[in-house]
Order: sequence, then C-alpha cells, then structure tokens
Amino acid sequence: MFKLIKLEFKKGNVIKYIRNSTVMTVVLLLFLIATAGSAGADTTSMGLYERSIINAAVELYNNMAYIVFTGIMLASFIVEEYEKGTISLMFSYPIKRQKIMLSKIFAVWIFNVAALILSKLFIYAILSALSSSIGISAEDIPFDSLMFWLDMLLSTVVMISIAYIGLPIGLKTKSSKATVVAAVLIACFSHGNIMGYTLLGNVYYYALLVILAVLFIFLSIYDIETKDVI
Repeated sequence: MFKLIKLEFKKGNVIKYIRNSTVMTVVLLLFLIATAGSAGADTTSMGLYERSIINAAVELYNNMAYIVFTGIMLASFIVEEYEKGTISLMFSYPIKRQKIMLSKIFAVWIFNVAALILSKLFIYAILSALSSSIGISAEDIPFDSLMFWLDMLLSTVVMISIAYIGLPIGLKTKSSKATVVAAVLIACFSHGNIMGYTLLGNVYYYALLVILAVLFIFLSIYDIETKDVI
C-alpha cells in the first residue's frame, strides 16, 4: 500500500500541490494579519474550548480552504481518471482495484492532513511572533494549552475527512467539476450560517459528517472489483 501511495504522489505531481498549498497558506496568513487588529480580546466557544477570535479565524479559514483543496485533489487523483477513461489502464494491473482506489484515497488524505497541520502551525507561529505589532495578544494563541493542540489536530482530521462526502458525486457523474463544487458546498454548509444559526463547532454534527464520509467511501469502492468503469 505504501508503495502505491508513493506512486500516486509521483503520478499526480505532488510538487505542484505542495506549491499551491504553500501559496494558499501565505494568502491566508496575509489576510489574517490584515484583519487581526479587529479581533480584539473577544472569545468564542467554537470547538472544544473557549477560543480567541483570531484563533477561531485561523481554524475557520484554513479548514474551509483545505476542504475545497481536498476536493480539488480528489478530482485530479481519482475522478479525472474516470472522466478520461485512464483508470481502466490502472485496473488492468495485477492488483486489486480496491487497493488501487484506497491508495488514491489515502494519498489525498495524508497529504491534506499534513498540509493543513503545517499551514495552521506556520500561521500561528507568524501571528504569535507579530502579535505586538498587529494588535493581538500572545495569549490569544495558547500554545501551552493541551486543548489547543487536541482541538487543532482533531478538527484537521475531521475537516479533511468530510471533504470525501463529495467523492461519490464525482464518481457517479464522472465529473471533476462536480467534485469540486461538492467540496465548496460542504465547506459552506459545515462552516456557514443560515439566518444566524450555525452548526459550526457542533461535535455531533461533525461526527455525523465523518460517518457519512466513511460510508460514502465504502459505497464508492465496495463493488469496484466487478463494476464496469467505462
């Protein structure tokens, strides 16, 4: 499996995605620096603990950005091969189709979990270093809190996982665009609000989304050994 994942990274030109995720992180950082002064000392209960507004903003914008980014990679690594018909060549190899699909799924998941964690850490580190000059307190980013680290890691895993809800939509329609649009909608529904009501930070809601993502992944691959891909 590890060799297949490495092959997927090489075949999918992972360097391009490293570059793109780096650019996205820098853009998010600049936006957060520009808006940090208005955060003040307010707090919000979003997540597992009481966060400062700037802490919540880093989580919000990074999570939304990487849900969409994960959708883009799913479209490129998986759906596009169905769209172009090139998946038939891979399925002709003497390897189980499920194993091939799982290697693609894990390649995208591993990359985005790692990229999102590094993105958050980089942004937190820069904001903390510039705290006095951008109008926030160093205490707004509680590096010494266990809950801070637990919440960051847990939210990262959950957000990348729920992006997979859009995968069966892309596979069913054989459309990369549909996969990306689904990821955008997932990001909006999971982090937006309707008439002042939001499910942001609702643990039960996110648990349900993760269960749905796992179920949808299972449904996407369980009969792939006998299913016609053309």
